[in-house]
Amino acid sequence: MLSEIASVIKDTCELNPEQAVLVAVSGGPDSLCLMDIMIQAGYPIIVAHFNHKLRPESDREADSLKKMLAKKNIRSVFGSGDVSAFAKSSNLSIETAARELRYKFLFEQAIEYKAQALAVGHSADDQVETVLMHFLRGAGLRGMGGMTYRSFLQNFNENIPIVRPLLGVWREEISTYCATHELKPYQDPSNESLDFLRNRIRHELIPELETYNPRIRESILRSARSLRDDQSTMLDILDSAWKECLITETEGLVSMDGIKLSGHSRGLQRNLIRRALERVEPSLSNMRFSVLDLAAEYLATHKFGRLDLTQGVHLYLEGNLVYVARKGIELPTGGWPQMPQKQEPLKLQIPGQLKLSGDWIFSSEQVPKPASALEKALSYDDPFQVWLDAKRLPENMELRARRPGDRFAPLGMQAQSMKLSDFFINEKLPQRARAGWPLLCSEATVIWVPGFRPAQPFRLTEKTRHILYFAVTQNKD
Repeated sequence: MLSEIASVIKDTCELNPEQAVLVAVSGGPDSLCLMDIMIQAGYPIIVAHFNHKLRPESDREADSLKKMLAKKNIRSVFGSGDVSAFAKSSNLSIETAARELRYKFLFEQAIEYKAQALAVGHSADDQVETVLMHFLRGAGLRGMGGMTYRSFLQNFNENIPIVRPLLGVWREEISTYCATHELKPYQDPSNESLDFLRNRIRHELIPELETYNPRIRESILRSARSLRDDQSTMLDILDSAWKECLITETEGLVSMDGIKLSGHSRGLQRNLIRRALERVEPSLSNMRFSVLDLAAEYLATHKFGRLDLTQGVHLYLEGNLVYVARKGIELPTGGWPQMPQKQEPLKLQIPGQLKLSGDWIFSSEQVPKPASALEKALSYDDPFQVWLDAKRLPENMELRARRPGDRFAPLGMQAQSMKLSDFFINEKLPQRARAGWPLLCSEATVIWVPGFRPAQPFRLTEKTRHILYFAVTQNKD
């Protein structure tokens, strides 16, 4: 067992025997076994113990562990925290609060001691229980793959890995090792309490599953390994799609190409949104499927708008741009067309082009083949292009910003008009974009709102014989 785990430590966990490793030791069998094996394998270690202050005997156990480590001349560091108070103040479960405080302490010590990694004593049984917990909560591929021998907890530290050398070792083997090497672990009575989901899985669900398959633990462990391999393939695909879709990434903000994002499968869209969430707020790495699926659905059904995701993070759709941003982050304005800063009306010449602010261009032209234009108008779904009936259009047209009292008769409303301001609100156009949004007009008549719809009176019909084409495009050169 020692030689096998030593090989895992070096090759799979990728640890250097010349560099220090911080080993989390609770005093239970798993962590004591890990500590002893790391020493036997020749790694310089620092033992870190965190006292959760949840049991009356926890102080005594911490003192006993400290004496044992001093006797063996093992470097150690001890910390503690009031988990119950933290759980209450943060509205967290005891399990989650304990994990937050424990890992915060452990990674602080890893930094302090310049450790190459944090080693924890998660076993094969822990892996099985974790996979079942994820299954019960409706996890995807990543959750069902369980833990890995080496990974990074982004919300705690992006540079120091957490390693799990005992991930392939069963609890029975660990107990045997402790007995053989005269290690005397503490038995935490809270591990027997059915108040915690993990304990109910351990003491009730797994024994029940073993009545269907006596080797259910091995089966689940094997499935998790297979799914992790599948996830590795998925990550390669995700990395490629991420590079394709990503436009910019700054503190608290990710912007993506909405057209390219929407071109991927629903499952890949969810994973891309998950990655954006992780980059914006690392604590959201385990985002629920329902939130990710809601975001993907929003992408499919909206062109503009804001979707509140979770914990102050929002998804913004602005034309062909998708933003994932923390609350309070100011979004850039180059993602949509705007009138030049003076916002004076621009007279149209057909054919011709007008320069808008930034790198946006408004263009117009006559269509030589009306039949093909009608076909395009019916099949194209780009709202920044439009084909209109030239005979119905006014002779003098201009491009301008909105004016007080502007009204608009959107296509599909049978020439019934509405306030342009109400139309913008209904379409969820961001307020900061409304004042400078370019409008194709003739005096007070709004003919087309680029990015949305033309006015009903100027639409193409079967009787249309003369057609004008208009487009608002962004110059990518």
